[in-house]
Amino acid sequence: MKIKPGIKYFFLYATCLLLQNCNTTAKKEAANEPVQKAAFYTLADFDKVEKIDTHVHINADDSSFITQAKKDNFRLITINVNAGVPIEEQRSIALKLVKKFPDRLHFATTFSLKNWGTEKWLTQTIAYLKQSFDSGAIAVKIWKNIGMELKDANGKWVMIDDPRFDTVLNFIEKNNITVLGHLGEPRNAWLPTEQMTIAGDKEYFTKHPQYHQSLHPENPSYKNQIDARDNMLKKHPYLRFVGAHLGSLEWNVDELAKRLDLFPNMAVDMAARIPHLQVQSVKNWQQVHDFIIKYQDRLIYATDHGVDPKSNFAEVNIEAHGVRVSDWKYFVTNDELTVPDFTEKFKGLQLPKEVVDKIYRTNAKKWFPGLTDNNK
Repeated sequence: MKIKPGIKYFFLYATCLLLQNCNTTAKKEAANEPVQKAAFYTLADFDKVEKIDTHVHINADDSSFITQAKKDNFRLITINVNAGVPIEEQRSIALKLVKKFPDRLHFATTFSLKNWGTEKWLTQTIAYLKQSFDSGAIAVKIWKNIGMELKDANGKWVMIDDPRFDTVLNFIEKNNITVLGHLGEPRNAWLPTEQMTIAGDKEYFTKHPQYHQSLHPENPSYKNQIDARDNMLKKHPYLRFVGAHLGSLEWNVDELAKRLDLFPNMAVDMAARIPHLQVQSVKNWQQVHDFIIKYQDRLIYATDHGVDPKSNFAEVNIEAHGVRVSDWKYFVTNDELTVPDFTEKFKGLQLPKEVVDKIYRTNAKKWFPGLTDNNK
């Protein structure tokens, strides 16, 4: 039988296309490249994906917390904070552990408020920060005692937008160091315990009544805290700033979005505030999902876990692992979920892989440039 020319050319063309596709597929397989990547991670991917927790507190010469993080495929930034263990001791422990685990751990320094209001304070603070930067600190933590505890010689509250901080903030910016700011508290701190939205806040402010602002109406208000932070950022528009704990705007993603729009040099970490996103997911899943998609370059995974000399290390590691897995489920699956912080059920966000990678890794490298890529 004689094949018509048109049909003959069709078969030749189809054969060429088939051979071309097979050849391309073979090349990808030979290069160990997946022919087609899945759009989403699964729970099974948890320990396979490299992740970074940018907010932990390791204030004990203990390796087990870091070892557990390695099992969970996390790198860590341990944060010095001007509270509890003396900051010099915190830095000493951090440097010792960074030297022991250079591929797993970095540290953020802080500064003391001793001698505040004198020329001595400024000199000692600049010297301490310089020494910390020379030792490898990649960020500076500013804590809530500014705005919630510190008063001047006249008994007036000192907030972070006080001009006496400007020289220090300028010095940090000049050295290309990130400021990690825990300024203010969750809005729940200004509510009676029974009105708080999550159990974690109820527990914390019951144990730390000095920070339960509902009990201290004479203290600066929630708005005072947020306004002072915002005023500081307006004065220092080129300062790279990461607002700890969702920037103390954890209660409403729309309010947080306003600040991210206003301050392009601001990102936020999620330390100890993911339940606030989850409780918002109960009533408006789409709002939370869309917020994370829109601001995917400005959100950084963190937990606020850590150890000190009094810690039960085994219990802390079990809890940290459990929270990390629970958070991963929330971000990568669309399962129906529950958490201990409230009773309602909610659905996982099932974010695309590229968004998850940003939240868990690449945003940390962008906002904390001192992070290295030597975790192999």
